[in-house]
Amino acid sequence: MIRVLVVEDEPIAARAHRAYVERVRGFEVVGLAASRLEAERVLARGGVDLVLLDLHLPDGSGLDLFRRVRAAGSTVDVMVVSSARDADIVRSAVAQGAVQYVIKPFAFTTLRDRLLAYQDFRQQVDDTGAVDQLAVDRALSLLRAPSAGSLPKGMTKETLAVVVGALREFGEASSAQVAEVLGVSRITARRYLEHLADTGAADRSLRYGQVGRPETRYGLRRPDGPDGAD
Repeated sequence: MIRVLVVEDEPIAARAHRAYVERVRGFEVVGLAASRLEAERVLARGGVDLVLLDLHLPDGSGLDLFRRVRAAGSTVDVMVVSSARDADIVRSAVAQGAVQYVIKPFAFTTLRDRLLAYQDFRQQVDDTGAVDQLAVDRALSLLRAPSAGSLPKGMTKETLAVVVGALREFGEASSAQVAEVLGVSRITARRYLEHLADTGAADRSLRYGQVGRPETRYGLRRPDGPDGAD
């Protein structure tokens, strides 16, 4: 079981987040904290794998809590759950190591998909003592890719993770480039790329050459880029 601490000062939101987490197989909520100080006390006792962290707390910023936890040497994972949309705040959270950033308000499926992606990430890095570059790339890709439960019929999270990894390596790519990496048809590659774009995980743009039709290019959406559908 992945043990979760919910840090949220609004009682209704805290109960909702707890209910959402406990609906996902493999997760359990081991505590609720309504303030920075209360969260620090819970974390000091140990037994927490993942923190769902609100950034607006009555006795300080959630980012301050994040910094204090890291300064204390804790490697607990943090998933930010906040209404804050400021790009500087998002960058700061990512720079400190947030595994996800979920913008309020959100539906159950939004949090579920990110929890499942995090669960897959944990399995990738926990199963073996040493990992190679491919395993690292796959694990990191799983944090950003939608979960299998949200994929259209015929698509797999393993292939999607490879597509995400290819975009991360290229920076920007066409369906032809991704198809070559996957060893599949352009139609199949384009289907995965369009799914990433439709779900807000990637951006699409047109590149105009000197002759012929423009080429559609895809790139992973940066954390400080335009807001997604959630």
